[in-house]
Amino acid sequence: MSAQTHILFLGTGTSQGVPVISCDCRICTSTDKRDKRLRTSALIHTGGQNFIIDTGPDFRQQMLTHKVDDVTAVLFTHEHKDHVAGLDDIRPYNFMHKRAITVYAERRVQDALKREFAYVFSENRYPGIPEIKMELIQNSAFSVQGVKVIPIRAYHYKLPVLGFRIDDIVYLTDIKTIPKEESEKIKGAKILVINALRKEEHISHMNLEEALSLIEFAKPERAYLTHLSHRFGLHAEEESLLPENVFIAYDGLRINL
Repeated sequence: MSAQTHILFLGTGTSQGVPVISCDCRICTSTDKRDKRLRTSALIHTGGQNFIIDTGPDFRQQMLTHKVDDVTAVLFTHEHKDHVAGLDDIRPYNFMHKRAITVYAERRVQDALKREFAYVFSENRYPGIPEIKMELIQNSAFSVQGVKVIPIRAYHYKLPVLGFRIDDIVYLTDIKTIPKEESEKIKGAKILVINALRKEEHISHMNLEEALSLIEFAKPERAYLTHLSHRFGLHAEEESLLPENVFIAYDGLRINL
């Protein structure tokens, strides 16, 4: 993988992915590969290191597809299943590199991981289980091997979640609202990734209008929409309707900083 700082979209879909099981709508039956969306996750590569944001149910497939041969750290936005379910699949990195993978998460998220993956944290450790080093984070900047990470507080309905700013890349997913003081952290970013579930209002995710409003406030050089449902529309039709600096992300898209 190149030494140049970039973001790789590993997945850009909702908790159900696209296509949705048993759905025969025009989006789910599209033959355009950009309309095939795994669960939302991203890789930010900087300083020769790979930071994974969220390990959803498709994590193994995503790592194999993009030939990701090492992971420096995992950053968790929140504890919902579509963002944590693939954590067990870090085991090959443990075996290949003979070290634990450091996981950065808030206390509430750490507690959820310990419930979800109880066998990983058991006193009587089963051979071959994932080797994880947990690091507690709060809404304040921290450093990972010399790389500065700035958390950004937002809300997924009433659930506190974190976005992250690494270099000039800001990644926000599963957010509905963001406090004014937190949105100030986005300003000056070259790349802003923001969820835009669909065009209609949603209780716990920004819709397209809300996402575009935040983009207009933050004024990044480029913005990319992610966590898209099959109700958002076809990639080929919808991207041409967006402002000139706003794009629809798709699985496998890589953006250099």
